[in-house]
Amino acid sequence: MRPEILNPLFATVSNLKGVGHRRAALLVKLLNRPMEEEARVLDLLFHLPWQVIDRRLLPNMAAIESGKTATLDVTVGAHTPSRRKGLPYTINVFDDSGELTLVFFSAHSDYLKKQLPEGEIRRISGEITAYRDSFQMAHPQYIAALDRVDTIPQIEPVYALTAGLSGKILAPLITESLNTLPALPEWIEPNLLLEHRWPSLKVALSEVHHPQDFAALEPDGPGRSRLAYDELLAGQLALNLVRQRLRRALGRRRRGDGSKRRRILEALPFTLTTSQERSLEEIADDLGRPDRMLRLLQGDVGSGKTIVALLAMAIAVESGSQAAIMAPTEILVQQHYETLSPLCKASGIRLGVLTGRIKGKARTELLEDLKIGKIDILISTHAGFQEDVQFRELGLAVIDEQHRFGVHQRLALAEKGNNADLLVMTATPIPRSLVLAAFGDMDVSRLLEKPAGRKPVDTRIIPLDREADLLLRLDVAVKSGARVYWVCPLVEESELIDAKSAEDRFDALQSRFGSRVGLVHGRMKAADKNKVMSDFTNGVIGILVATTVIEVGVDVSDATIMVIENAERFGLAQLHQLRGRVGRGTTKSSCILLYRGPLSKNAEARLAIMRETEDGFRIAEEDLRLRGEGDILGTQQSGVPGFRLVQLEHHAGLLETARQDARHTLSQDRLLQSERGKALRILLHLFERGEAIRLLASG
Repeated sequence: MRPEILNPLFATVSNLKGVGHRRAALLVKLLNRPMEEEARVLDLLFHLPWQVIDRRLLPNMAAIESGKTATLDVTVGAHTPSRRKGLPYTINVFDDSGELTLVFFSAHSDYLKKQLPEGEIRRISGEITAYRDSFQMAHPQYIAALDRVDTIPQIEPVYALTAGLSGKILAPLITESLNTLPALPEWIEPNLLLEHRWPSLKVALSEVHHPQDFAALEPDGPGRSRLAYDELLAGQLALNLVRQRLRRALGRRRRGDGSKRRRILEALPFTLTTSQERSLEEIADDLGRPDRMLRLLQGDVGSGKTIVALLAMAIAVESGSQAAIMAPTEILVQQHYETLSPLCKASGIRLGVLTGRIKGKARTELLEDLKIGKIDILISTHAGFQEDVQFRELGLAVIDEQHRFGVHQRLALAEKGNNADLLVMTATPIPRSLVLAAFGDMDVSRLLEKPAGRKPVDTRIIPLDREADLLLRLDVAVKSGARVYWVCPLVEESELIDAKSAEDRFDALQSRFGSRVGLVHGRMKAADKNKVMSDFTNGVIGILVATTVIEVGVDVSDATIMVIENAERFGLAQLHQLRGRVGRGTTKSSCILLYRGPLSKNAEARLAIMRETEDGFRIAEEDLRLRGEGDILGTQQSGVPGFRLVQLEHHAGLLETARQDARHTLSQDRLLQSERGKALRILLHLFERGEAIRLLASG
């Protein structure tokens, strides 16, 4: 049960003055609430401003600059109504040092004459633009008589908005929300408050929403830092409570005799890298302990995580248990099956595959075999989380591409076994600070090298107007038997986005290369996707046009050319993942980043980094620097839960403090029953860490 003291914060925004049905719907959109749920007061409080506008008075008109906000006391001059439809209504204003034109479109002359009567002095505030040889201010944001100038804020916060919801509507709603904020008990340790000079939560939110200067919104300022620490501490407490619960439930020592691992290694056409051997030792050491393994295996594209996972699962099978590997897509499940099948056959491991497409008698028989132990390793999509999927004894659960699954799903899979060990894997390199934030409940192994024999991928950056040259090059490559990926950002044409769709590109390439071109995207049926992928793998088609459905895990060793169209529209992590689809064999490979100019500074920097390095961990750090954790942790890139108040590129230093604080607190007060513990329970509820609260309630 949520503490009663928090009820005002979880009340819906409909309780606020002036919020009717239409405005409530706009707030749902703005505050990223599910459409079936109404926005809450808490959502408004956590919707922080991203900058401030200085509306303090300028000395005179001589000081104005184009592109800047100006607040001026002016004498109103002549009004010039629009002479015909489409032309603006203009008003000349001036002071002792110069003049300015106020511009209004679709204006009501009576209203403007009342607001700005000729010959009177008014204070105006708005953005200045240059037009020909003079300055203009279009639709001033504030107009006030000199006895009403206190209605113009001197320092005004600026919020992200949505159509139909202005800052003037949002600001009073946030002020009213601040007034409902109860006096909450302090959950931050007193010495830490003193060291950082942090205010209380209520003061911190008030300072950020009603800034008195620019410093109030600085990420390292006292108010912003305090709010960030609250969110980090809630996250680390929740992760450590999950860890504490899973660790406390004793696992089983799984050592194995090494027989199946030996046969797998003998069947491999390569030797393990140093990182693979070290990671396998760490996993084997965990499996041999009585407490449960909770380990993240983080490896760059093509670093060989799947083989490490198979050898780990072989330990479980050798010790008499079963294992499962979960993948987010049917394409990846099929890929795992094709990779693991010959190795499992060589080692005597019985393999099963479960996806949503397997139904009826085939599914019933598969589930029965799994339940009685005729299947040693199950490869599955999210279908493996379903209640009717039962194992004889699940000893090790492996989750591939962890970011596609939630924490509750990884808990659900582990609960299917008798305290099964858990190994999660990601091919998306994540900066260390984000690993701590998202996987603080886990030990981490990293694969740093690529398997022997892999050659660097030659990355080129080419403007779209040189497409003809690229096609001539592809003519030669495809005739010589090369396999080519061509990735587009869209499935079908969009009026809103200036980018070629996969369907359009498929048509264009098919008219040139004929039946040698295939198409795959996320809206296709799984059977159709698998058929196209199979044809590409087997060389029936030479060019595969695709969306980012091929981003994760797809492994066609003969593919040597990756073309990414409108590369400027992709994030660094996606570009790196897509490039990782080539260079997986011993043949020299290339990646062509096709861009449409002009490029923004950010896009230019992203493409330059791709040209400079293939080190996924360096790319991840650069991604964090360029974009901040919001995008990296968002569902489009890595999918782990994002932050509302934290900017990890600025607040990463607080993360380790929060982690140590959470661990120390729980070691002293496991069920959070002390006075501070009770306050921390409120913190967990405030940041909606329901899973952690449930674990506390269950002891």
